[in-house]
Amino acid sequence: MDLYNEIAFKTSKLITRKYSTSFSIAVSFLSNEMRQAIYGIYGFVRFADEIVDSFHSINQKLVLDNFERDYYDAIANGISMNPVLHSFALTVNKYKIPNHLVESFLKSMKTDLNKQVYNNTDELNEYIYGSADVVGLMCLMVFVNGNEKLYNHLQKPAMKLGSAFQKVNFLRDLKSDIEHLDRRYFPQFDISNFSEDVKHELIKNIETDFKEAKKGINELPGRSKLAVYIAYTYYKKLLKNLKSTPAHKIINTRIRVASHIKLMLLGKAYVKYKLNYV
Repeated sequence: MDLYNEIAFKTSKLITRKYSTSFSIAVSFLSNEMRQAIYGIYGFVRFADEIVDSFHSINQKLVLDNFERDYYDAIANGISMNPVLHSFALTVNKYKIPNHLVESFLKSMKTDLNKQVYNNTDELNEYIYGSADVVGLMCLMVFVNGNEKLYNHLQKPAMKLGSAFQKVNFLRDLKSDIEHLDRRYFPQFDISNFSEDVKHELIKNIETDFKEAKKGINELPGRSKLAVYIAYTYYKKLLKNLKSTPAHKIINTRIRVASHIKLMLLGKAYVKYKLNYV
């Protein structure tokens, strides 16, 4: 069983590296035990997201329903022959991740199958809570490792960071979300009125989320502080790039952070962490 557990976590590690180099680099600074757990979480949420975003030639609802059923079977039985579900179930059980967080995540994934337009902020916030905030809370459960008082204290900042990351993704992916998925997440946004004013309104909202999230990063224990700060730094730079990019260009291309810039940001983040300047 130990060998299979190792293979399961290595599978989720491979998924993390293939899908997100930046996130993988940040996770690499965690202790080995925490690193495995975060790989387990990432593999689960990434595959669920891929089902609803990428696998258009299959019955997505059926596959997602099976994915959910197989997850709950893994929780009940203590094993899944799907290595991704197995590593996630082990993580959920070890760190006592509440079921309502997993349920909220899956609810948002199901929403992506039948909802294209978000008409108001309440609808958007509910979706972001399930698709991003709860993922931050799952990771926080790993970072605090049973410290309920610290978890409750850092819960709001963790959710704000999840929201900030998700909104940055929405802004970066406007083109693909509209053209390939026919989705419009921002209520104030329409393809015909995406102006500089609208862009800056969205960015101002994201900057507020980042500001609130930063307060929590400073209080994370051990190396989780460094890992989260690296991810925070990457996304702040991406937001800065979006802020300096004309609105018309954002809806026609995907803005990125160059690899050499990521390396520079990594170095700066590490130095600040060592000097306790985070």
